[in-house]
Amino acid sequence: MLTAVLRAFRTPDLRRKLLITFAIIAVFRLGSVIQGPGVSTQNVHDCVSATANSGVYQIINLFSGGALLQLSVFALGIMPYITSSIIIQLLVEVIPRLKSLKQEGHAGEQKLIQYTRYLTIALAVLQSTGIVALARSGRLIACSQPLIPDQSVFALTTLIITLTAGTGVIMWLGELITNKGIGNGMSLLIFTSIASRIPSEGSSILQKSGGFVFAIILVLGIAIVMAVIFIQQADRRIPVQYAKRVVGRRVLGGSSTYIPLKINQAGVIPIIFASSLLQVPALLDQVWNNKSFDRFYQQYLYRGDHPIYIAIYFLLILFFTYFYVAITFNPVEQADNMKKHGGFIPGIRPGRPTAEFLDYVLSRITFPGALFLGTLSILPIIALGVSGGNQFPFGGTTVLILVGVGLEFVKQVESQLMLRNYEGFLR
Repeated sequence: MLTAVLRAFRTPDLRRKLLITFAIIAVFRLGSVIQGPGVSTQNVHDCVSATANSGVYQIINLFSGGALLQLSVFALGIMPYITSSIIIQLLVEVIPRLKSLKQEGHAGEQKLIQYTRYLTIALAVLQSTGIVALARSGRLIACSQPLIPDQSVFALTTLIITLTAGTGVIMWLGELITNKGIGNGMSLLIFTSIASRIPSEGSSILQKSGGFVFAIILVLGIAIVMAVIFIQQADRRIPVQYAKRVVGRRVLGGSSTYIPLKINQAGVIPIIFASSLLQVPALLDQVWNNKSFDRFYQQYLYRGDHPIYIAIYFLLILFFTYFYVAITFNPVEQADNMKKHGGFIPGIRPGRPTAEFLDYVLSRITFPGALFLGTLSILPIIALGVSGGNQFPFGGTTVLILVGVGLEFVKQVESQLMLRNYEGFLR
């Protein structure tokens, strides 16, 4: 990885792209520490330490690099864009109009991107309003002092507009990285947000639990990273043979390729879905004054280390893994496309037998992937007890995103280097 980056810095145009990428990341991190208008910096600093690793917005706080609980300009982070992207991706599979747009090529993709932007702003308005309301009522951070001293309508509206505008700026920065920098801009911003929290969390574990526990967690983190890399790179390659066709005087086809079915086909999406769904009881407990429900929530779901909570979390990840794979990979459509272009799997008849074979293979390789995601997600809960109640810096969502984005970034740099090497050779 370091060799590829060093070689890229020796190439003038790649060096310019890397410098643009790093400059935009620096701007993103700067906006994550600038306090929003009307927010008391001193009160937030005094109260945030006790609440940094708990609460119903832990996932959003993770993706914002800790900016949420500080109510900074970029407090919402990239989470509204992630949510809107997932929603649009799911709607494409169920709404014919959106599905036809996806099949139109570049023009249709641009329209879907535009819909994603509109939905991101709408979600940002809703989330910023909810976060400001929680901060105003004292439920975002357990604090005796008000986080927003001036609670007039004008001050609260200004803060909501600022948080929403911050989300729009983050979208713009991500697209700038994609167009003028290297790699997927949104993924790199998520990578930056998560990676920025690891040093502080590691330092907290070292101070509170000592060097021995810190060393154990470090070794466990390295082992988890190696396992994630192994699973992320693993796939089942289905061989596909294309028959020769004579079109005029040209002979087409006759080539062989493969369909890569990844073991972790769903990526980090099932973990996000399961975590979001488990936040619903916490939100209900805040708005619904029911003693029986409050007792159930406080006993089984509040701390997150109860066996019932862990079992529900694990089962939800298994369910959402199969659900997401089922709606994003259509074996019947894949088999029809292969048949249309003269392709077939050796030993399998085209058409329905091919679709059944793909469904058979996919359902079986998805199971170990789902087990891996579930195990990876409950490991931090077990590690919390070992680390003395500290936030485990190598959680399932954290490692999956860091490893996935890191591998993607290296591949982007290497592909750019290879392209320029080929250009020099041809010249």
